Amino acid sequence: MKKHTHHKQYLSPVIGLLLYLILYGNAHAQSTITLTGIVRDSEAPISGVTVWEKDTNNGTMTDENGKYTLQIKSGSMVTFSFIGYKTQTHIVNGPTLNITLQSDEAVLDEVVINAGYYSVKDKERTGSIARVTAKNIENKGSNNILDALQGQAAGVQVIQKTGLAGGGFEIQIRGQNSLRADGNMPLYVIDGMPLSNENIHDKSLLTASPYLISPLNTINPNDIESIEILKDADATAIYGSRGANGVVLITTKKSGQDGTSFYLNSYTGWGKITKKVPLMKTEQYLEMKKEGYLNDGLTEYRASDHSINGNWDHSRYTDWQDKLIGNTMQFHHLDFGMRGGSQNTNYNLSISQHEQGTVFIGNQKQNNLSVQTGLKHTSQNDKFRLNLSVSYNNSKNNLPGKDFTLTSYSLQPNAPELYNEDGTLNWAESTWTNPLQVLEQKYKAKNDLLHSALSIRYQITDNLDFNLQAGYSKNNTNQSQITPHTYYNPSYGMDSNSSSIMVNKGESISWNLEPQFNWHKNWNKHRVSALTGLTFLQQQSERLGIMGRGFSSNSLIYNIKAAKTISILDAYQSQYRYNAIFGRLNYNYGNRYVINLTGRRDGSSRFGDNNRFANFGAVGAAWIFTNEHFLKNNPLLSFGKLRGSYGTTGSDNIGDYQYLNTYSSTGNIYDNASGLKPDRLFNPDFSWEKTTKLEVSLELGLLDNRINTSMAWYKNRSFNQLVGIPLPGTTGFSSVNGNLNATVENNGWEFTLNTINMRKDKLSWTTGFNLSIPKNKLIAFPDLEGSTYANKYAVGQPLSVVKLYHFLGVNSQTGLYEFKDINGDGKLTTDDRTTYLNPLPQWYGGLQNSISHNITAV
Repeated sequence: MKKHTHHKQYLSPVIGLLLYLILYGNAHAQSTITLTGIVRDSEAPISGVTVWEKDTNNGTMTDENGKYTLQIKSGSMVTFSFIGYKTQTHIVNGPTLNITLQSDEAVLDEVVINAGYYSVKDKERTGSIARVTAKNIENKGSNNILDALQGQAAGVQVIQKTGLAGGGFEIQIRGQNSLRADGNMPLYVIDGMPLSNENIHDKSLLTASPYLISPLNTINPNDIESIEILKDADATAIYGSRGANGVVLITTKKSGQDGTSFYLNSYTGWGKITKKVPLMKTEQYLEMKKEGYLNDGLTEYRASDHSINGNWDHSRYTDWQDKLIGNTMQFHHLDFGMRGGSQNTNYNLSISQHEQGTVFIGNQKQNNLSVQTGLKHTSQNDKFRLNLSVSYNNSKNNLPGKDFTLTSYSLQPNAPELYNEDGTLNWAESTWTNPLQVLEQKYKAKNDLLHSALSIRYQITDNLDFNLQAGYSKNNTNQSQITPHTYYNPSYGMDSNSSSIMVNKGESISWNLEPQFNWHKNWNKHRVSALTGLTFLQQQSERLGIMGRGFSSNSLIYNIKAAKTISILDAYQSQYRYNAIFGRLNYNYGNRYVINLTGRRDGSSRFGDNNRFANFGAVGAAWIFTNEHFLKNNPLLSFGKLRGSYGTTGSDNIGDYQYLNTYSSTGNIYDNASGLKPDRLFNPDFSWEKTTKLEVSLELGLLDNRINTSMAWYKNRSFNQLVGIPLPGTTGFSSVNGNLNATVENNGWEFTLNTINMRKDKLSWTTGFNLSIPKNKLIAFPDLEGSTYANKYAVGQPLSVVKLYHFLGVNSQTGLYEFKDINGDGKLTTDDRTTYLNPLPQWYGGLQNSISHNITAV
């Protein structure tokens, strides 16, 4: 009996398990269906579309006819995605699901633009905002995010400051507003965290280019999701004093997919100078010099002219372009990353390394290392959202402090060999200065940038959100430049006691905190949204320059403690504090009429108590006339918008403590104390530089938005210029910092054209074109003629103008150049410089073509 009972107890769970499997198997079999369908766009089926069951690894791709087949559970969600089209997700309720995808370019009103403190649909924006996407940046194939912007956006001029690897770039957005060269930099914001302008071009005491140490050079372009450039008052006024010269918003990539994926990207390349300048051979060069001596009536060659007086070999010839700039430049790039997560939490991690050399003689290189990570989290009820991004960027280089290009053009063709047989520099018995002496003066630079940004949003009610933007940034620069005694001509008899090292170190730490409230309300045809917030920013900077001279051996030259004498060249510390309150009010009626009001009150520690605060604001309006009843469903005109804006922005980009009486150390010791000297005078009325901006624009979309074009006219006027006002020499100071009543005007036209030339099932071709016609002019400068700026500027002329003499030609009798004596005083002075030359382009633009072909895997 017990045995029977035991078997009954044992068999019961087995039978139950079998029944469960049978029932579950039948239920599962009944719920699994074969889903089929065709995916197409507005013209034809699309091959290569990814079709997958959400939250699983179950997926497939469409064939050349756009067809797909997928085993799937009924009621599941299926996602359809393809590059260049909007991703769609659908719930499966039957065995057939046909999909029509819409292209990103064609759905204008779905494109969302990052405007900094808020996002806005491209169709409804009232401000001037240019957008460059990751696709545009990746296609450029550049290792510098600012280089990737060249030719990509109207009104944005990117100027490369040096041809060296890792060299700096400068951006001007709609021209030069300030008389100060360093007062025209835009504001850079990375994931909501501003990057200090002092970091962009760090000061250096070394002879090597300071543009090599910009932290922007270290950011990996492949980590960038998009770059938005804010240009007009409506877009920039919410940034107040920091937006006078435009704002560059850099958004890094964030993961948004389920599951985990890895990617590896690597490429390498080479480069050489493609075209050399035709130069004279030795025989031609010597004939020219002999003719020159005859024309000067000289019968003997100068003793210092070694190329012709016999000290150098007349049969020797070298094309110095081959020697000095004829190397093959190599670069190597490697990207590794991973992305993943779940429906509510996503993460990403990317690591990149880039190495690039030069075409110069030697083996100098630049190395960049970039690590970027991000985290996104959304609560189950979608009320709480968190975005965190942290990046570390490191750059190292040992590039020379000299560009050999000019030397390769100007060096005599029969100049001596560069090296002796023993490998030392050849000084040819002191008959020349060896151009490679700068390679002995070795330069090293290292830059570390840690940048983090945190965004937290909580939905308090259906209509009210609280946002918190916080960020922390730390930038360190470390440069050294040695000058060993081997840098000098051995005939000077120098040894390691003459060797020296210069070290320049800098650190900048900044944090930013911005609490914000967003409110929105929709009823009938009305939509209203409001934003208000506060900004708290603090930045601390310090810089130290040291020089050590005299070493017992050059092997100790990098150990500054081993120097016999140590000098402090520069020691600087500063603190900058900035507070603001800002707001935005946006009203939309029927998706036809849009009004946008923005305002900001700024307070800056860079001004005295009399003028520490200032107000800035703007109004923008747009009329989407294609949403009017008489133009709806027009077969030709698919989108049309007329917009305009007017407002004021300002600038405090003058540096710290400029309004105060400041002193610096003389470096001289008297009675065991270091002396002080006055640097500048106190000016309590030192105030904000201000810019008014006016713009009108027309935007059109034609033929179902296959053709999108825009035309904009703008006029900006900058006044209350922050400059040094000249003082008589009897005051002991050359100038006092103040506001000059000079006015600078920038106006111009901007045109853009984007077309979808072809979009078939496998082949697509798009074109982008932009053109800018800027004009810069100094329209007012009281008492300019009597100031020290008289030789630099002229009313009615651009700020970049160069004042020259009026050239009359070459005198046939004397062979000398002749210039016009304007004032007739019998001599050439600065008063005779009345011919103006503007070196900046009268127009600039860009043309991009993107052709892609999809290959379906068999």
